[in-house]
Amino acid sequence: MHTDAATPGKIRVVVLTGLSGAGKTVALRAFEDLGFYCVDNLPTSLLPALYRALVEGRRDLPRGIAVGVDVRSRGDLERLPDALSRLAEAGADAELAFLESRDAVLLKRYASSRRRHPLSEDGLSLVDAIAEERRRLRPLMAIANRTIDTSDSNVHQLRRQIATDYGAATGGLTLMFESFAYGRGLPPDCDFVFDARCLPNPHWDPRLRPFSGLDAAVRDFLDGQGVVVQYLADVQQFLDAWLPRFESEDKGYLTVAIGCTGGRHRSVYIAERLADHYRASRDQVLSFHRELE
Repeated sequence: MHTDAATPGKIRVVVLTGLSGAGKTVALRAFEDLGFYCVDNLPTSLLPALYRALVEGRRDLPRGIAVGVDVRSRGDLERLPDALSRLAEAGADAELAFLESRDAVLLKRYASSRRRHPLSEDGLSLVDAIAEERRRLRPLMAIANRTIDTSDSNVHQLRRQIATDYGAATGGLTLMFESFAYGRGLPPDCDFVFDARCLPNPHWDPRLRPFSGLDAAVRDFLDGQGVVVQYLADVQQFLDAWLPRFESEDKGYLTVAIGCTGGRHRSVYIAERLADHYRASRDQVLSFHRELE
């Protein structure tokens, strides 16, 4: 079963579960970027209480709530269907999203990250741990409103899918400002690409090199460069002129990619400055820094 949009007037609650290594942490970060209140590994019995605490009698309602639930919850998983029912009774627009991936992909991800599977503490091999986790989660996959297979997706594509599926549901254009290093190639599916390699490079200052474009020292340095100020103004003027045309075509998601040599200083700074500029007038503005993840 697939749900496309939240019911008007209700707060959307997305319960995320699925296989370890399929991308739940990445998905939760994407929900956080969308303005959802996010909690990971919450006991399922506390879901209705969390909803009431965030919604009842409050004016500053969250755009939505996203909660991660996984095999670490052990015996608590069996109570999730009841918790979802009680959320619906409390007035929430609740859904269960299941993150799936092929075994071969999960094995490769664990090998590259050297992380331990949550069930490896039970003395299981990685292959057996994945099989046991599938067995325990099979009832939840059967009742999930949405299944997202991340086998052929990287972290950037998963974040984009979450933003497209859940951000666009609130209406309007979702903007993603993404920084990257040219040496690793362009981000997939970007709509606009701006090259920041022509700007002064903080990398060549030994005092600034360890920092990134998110740090005050680098931001202060670039704020003081006239050519950087002009570059930002020109990019903003271009986007201001053309974004309305995309909105008129009912486009739900648009990625603006900014690249530099290392993807740590100039591109990060420009992406964040642009995101800050548009957050002042728009709700759905995201930023992502590929080389800092």
